[in-house]
Amino acid sequence: MSIPPLIALLTAALLSCKASAAAELSTTEQRWLQGVWPVVVFAKQAQLPLDIVVQPQPAPGAAPLALGFVGGRCKLVLSMRDNPRAQQTLENIAPELLDAALELMAAHELGHCRRYLDGGWYGLPAGFVTHVPSGLDPEQRQAYLSMRLARREEGYGDLVGLAWVQQQRPQLYARMHAWLLAERQHDLQPGSHHDTLAWVRLAAEPRTVTGSSIFATAAALWAAGPSD
Repeated sequence: MSIPPLIALLTAALLSCKASAAAELSTTEQRWLQGVWPVVVFAKQAQLPLDIVVQPQPAPGAAPLALGFVGGRCKLVLSMRDNPRAQQTLENIAPELLDAALELMAAHELGHCRRYLDGGWYGLPAGFVTHVPSGLDPEQRQAYLSMRLARREEGYGDLVGLAWVQQQRPQLYARMHAWLLAERQHDLQPGSHHDTLAWVRLAAEPRTVTGSSIFATAAALWAAGPSD
């Protein structure tokens, strides 16, 4: 993939937002965009309404890559200005795995996009329930429910990311699965939003995420995960 066409396409997107019209892409932003671009091309071919947004304002501590949903369109958001996490993330991944990891992350976000578009966000497979601990006040109860629902969505996103790797880079599947497992175990808070270990472990074998559709494949395995 060549960088100039990528910059031209992104510049056109940025010009639609006055706040971003004058923004120039940093080396870090260009590297992230180069890495996620195969997933962006896939989304375009699948006719998913996906836009790219590069935040021009400082975003220290923000997730470098995230997904928003506005006006029926998915927004792949890069928050990298004055944000050490963006470059640190690149540096912490083995060079031979970097493109595959960036694609996995982008495919994870595309999984969120698919769920939004399908009207399934925070929806549960048949038979799923959420058991709320007793003794919580209404505000705590709502926060707990939101956290558990968000955890399930993150689990689905991880499975889409792994299905992408198996479909596009099968020779790296074992290493990428190990990488994602390590990422999810780092600073783990059991039961929190990003505690997706139960779903990632279900996908240890490549055959579990092998299929023609990364979304349908992920959905089938996701439904086999924790029902609570």
